[in-house]
Amino acid sequence: MITEAQPVSDYAIIVSPEDNLAVVKRETAPGIDLALPGGRVIRVAATVPPGHRFATRDIPAGEFVLQYGQPIGTSLGIGEGDYISHANMTDDVPVVRDLPDDLQTPPPDYLPVSERATFMGFRRPDGRVGTRNFILIVPTSMCASHEAQQISMMSEFLHYKRERYPNVDGVVAIPHNKGCGCQDGSTIDVMLRTLSNYADHPNVGGVILMDLGCEKTNLAKVEQYLLGHDRQFNKPVAKIGIQDVGGTQAAIEQGLQEVKRMLPEVNSIEREEVSISELVLGVKCGGSDGFSGISANPSLGRAADQLVRSGGTVLITEIPEFCGAEHILANRAKDAETGRAIYRMIDWYKEYASKFGAVLNQNPSPGNIAGGLLNITIKSLGAMAKAGTTRVEGTVEYAETPKGRGLYLMQGPGYDQESTPGLVAAGATVVVFTTGRGTTIGNAIVPVIKLASNNGVFERMSRDLDLSAGNVIDGTETIDEVGARVFEHIRRVAGGEVMAKAEEHKHREFQFWAEQTVSL
Repeated sequence: MITEAQPVSDYAIIVSPEDNLAVVKRETAPGIDLALPGGRVIRVAATVPPGHRFATRDIPAGEFVLQYGQPIGTSLGIGEGDYISHANMTDDVPVVRDLPDDLQTPPPDYLPVSERATFMGFRRPDGRVGTRNFILIVPTSMCASHEAQQISMMSEFLHYKRERYPNVDGVVAIPHNKGCGCQDGSTIDVMLRTLSNYADHPNVGGVILMDLGCEKTNLAKVEQYLLGHDRQFNKPVAKIGIQDVGGTQAAIEQGLQEVKRMLPEVNSIEREEVSISELVLGVKCGGSDGFSGISANPSLGRAADQLVRSGGTVLITEIPEFCGAEHILANRAKDAETGRAIYRMIDWYKEYASKFGAVLNQNPSPGNIAGGLLNITIKSLGAMAKAGTTRVEGTVEYAETPKGRGLYLMQGPGYDQESTPGLVAAGATVVVFTTGRGTTIGNAIVPVIKLASNNGVFERMSRDLDLSAGNVIDGTETIDEVGARVFEHIRRVAGGEVMAKAEEHKHREFQFWAEQTVSL
């Protein structure tokens, strides 16, 4: 029986005209005939799961397999219609490090000030703008983390009521398992920088610093970092030493009284209309699948472009997920020196990972691979789309605040629990987190918006995920249209009009990446 060929767009996506493959959006059956653009018909040879790929032409052994118009592997001999997997493709791709000495990337096409969006934010005395207004309990070591968490939970039960303090978003703590018996050098520097940047964050209206009293990472050390900022530390602050006040119960009781004292003062600041240029957006991904780089990430990239063109700031991290595609970011740098700094950032991370016996081509998780991300190059090419298309203004270390506005790359790992707090410590006031498999992570002081790559996971986890870019896969919405929706949702969340789902569920995860042994 002869069946009529069906349009390839019904079953798969050809991401770039240069590609020699298609990414399946709904499972194909062996022997199905699909008509490519231009009318050529191919027969798919096997069952190909969603997010995975089949060849749209013969790819002889030794020829590169292309997605996003870029090499993602080398063919071992792939026939037209074949399912592409590690059985017929290696992960070998060309190493590209060319960078013109006279590289000069033009600045973004900035929007006129009158055309820029606005949101309702908390203007701080130093001029920065927050999207939330928390009282934050900061333990300087693991030895004070229990007491900090108890003060937070008990305060929200006993003293904080939203109807009484409508301008306060909560009383939160950042308990952790670091500090005290740790190595001097970059490890302790990163930890103290992260803690002090959380205390100094524009989303924090008042802060309580706590230590045990005998640890290396004590109150005095954190204060040194706070006072070392270029700007003045100007917010309600209290300090509690657990040994000084008489132990756990006494420290908790004092902390509760300090929160009660601070609440009216922190509540006195009100939201005001500010330009979207005051926003600092952190972009992240986790639980990615084969659709993430086709729908959610480029849609978020459109929103990131809109923010940069509006004078705002975008931060992207997860350096392992630049590997294999770092030349694209380097050639988008504002100048050659910035491009070389991007390469140094990648090379540093490779050396760092090697100290622990790790290699970056093992980065994709089992869930990533099951979803179609067969290797780090595919993952990186899709992951970088989150940052949009504007030029790279510079690089910063983990939890380091950028000196200007625009797009910046932050050193850091791919682990969600460590990279998200790093973005926040670097100044992000909103985070958008794309996911293909589903994730629930939030943050203690910053709203984390979840953007699904496909409608299936969005429907299954609708109480945890905020938005879906799945219509891009289904063909009912364009990347530009989804990007516009994402940008508007960011604006509304930033202004407190709606909460991110992670906030609703009180996801307040915090951890930091304090394992470095060398500096950038």
